[in-house]
Amino acid sequence: MVKKMIVCKVVGSIVVTRKTDSLKGKKLLVVKEVNLRNLGVSGKPLIAVDTVGSGIGELVMVVSGSSARQTKITNNTPVDATIAGIIDLVELEGNIVFSKHD
Repeated sequence: MVKKMIVCKVVGSIVVTRKTDSLKGKKLLVVKEVNLRNLGVSGKPLIAVDTVGSGIGELVMVVSGSSARQTKITNNTPVDATIAGIIDLVELEGNIVFSKHD
C-alpha cells in the first residue's frame, strides 16, 4: 500500500546549491515518520518541500506522490513529498497523545 499522507517530525534541513529551476527558493526539510502511539520517530529520513513554514522539532503532515505537487508552491515541481500542515493536536481513541501547546 502506498502512503499518501503521514505524520512526521522535522529532524533537519537540506541545503542544495545546484538544483532544477523549479526547486529554487524552496525550503527543503528532513522528516521522519512518527508512531502516533508513542511519538517515536522511525524509518529512513525523507526530504520534503516545506509549504507552511515549519521548523525543526515540529510534528507535520506530509503528503506524497502526485498529491505532493498539488500546492501553489510545488505545482509542476519534481517533488515526491510536501509538508502540507503543522500539527497542533493529535487525539487517538479519545486520548490526546500530542498537543503542541503542552
